Amino acid sequence: MTEQHPAIRLTGLVKEFGTVSAVDHVDLEIGAGEFFSMLGPSGSGKTTVLRLIAGFEQPTAGTIELFGQDVTKKAPFDRDVNTVFQDYALFPHMTVLDNVAYGLRVRGIKRGERRDRAMKALAAVRLEAMAGRKPSQLSGGQRQRVALARATAVQPKVLLLDEPLGALDLKLREQMQVELKQIQRDLGITFIFVTHDQEEALTLSDRIAVFHDGRIEQLGTPRELYESPASRFVADFVGTSNLFDEELSATLIGRAGHHSIRPEKLTLATVPVTTAGERSALGTIVESIYVGSGIRRVIDLDAGARVTVLEPNDRSRTSDDARGDRVHVTWHDEDVVALIPPGA
Repeated sequence: MTEQHPAIRLTGLVKEFGTVSAVDHVDLEIGAGEFFSMLGPSGSGKTTVLRLIAGFEQPTAGTIELFGQDVTKKAPFDRDVNTVFQDYALFPHMTVLDNVAYGLRVRGIKRGERRDRAMKALAAVRLEAMAGRKPSQLSGGQRQRVALARATAVQPKVLLLDEPLGALDLKLREQMQVELKQIQRDLGITFIFVTHDQEEALTLSDRIAVFHDGRIEQLGTPRELYESPASRFVADFVGTSNLFDEELSATLIGRAGHHSIRPEKLTLATVPVTTAGERSALGTIVESIYVGSGIRRVIDLDAGARVTVLEPNDRSRTSDDARGDRVHVTWHDEDVVALIPPGA
């Protein structure tokens, strides 16, 4: 029966706090087994939507369905979902195994089955060897995996994750991103992940909803959002973009409207291009930044725009262009993305 319905369906979802509309008529379907991310800056509504799905908040209007069942008015413990927070909230006096088994114990599962299911959950996150340790004896990444095991041991239909990697350092976050995706694939359940980190969302997700001012600004796969942002907000928030208003679009791109070009789509040359389908603009290098995997150039174009160019750090790169050098910034027409004008 559940295969006939999306894991989550939100219809006309509204949440108001006094005069503030935190969620503004959101419609959304999330598929069974999908790794779905809600991405946006602070105050965009993504965490409020997660709390509404979990049942921690009641909507002002709209409905929430879980595999076809209306759960809008149900209490959190009556919804077949579980939540992992940034604060893992592990019991310090309990062993790892007892922490993972706690939710099963609350549900009245017998001791033998409780232990078997807890150990199976620990095995899924590759921590069965740590079952007898206390949380204080674990690293940050290991504690994060214990929190995941505890949340999945009760076998929820949907797992909600509220910025669970936020407390980790960069290297560990990158490692845990890979592990989290693998865990989700192994378990096969729906993950709904909230983050303000666009790189994290692009790395983990099957699809992403970009939130802005309580609404979904754009919904799509990581590739769709990055390669074809619909609006200036998405182009600017998801990754880095060179943005051109109507005047600059007409001058530099030869098209009406608003447009964007990603920094890695631009190249530098000492002479203007003559190839069909390409354009170039003359400018001056004002900054050259070595970032390891690439070199970021900031260039003031004579036409009045400042653009960023990201060049790969490959064998052809033997020296850096200097500040003050005159260069032609080149791009292909196919790499220019048309944007919905602000306010449209």
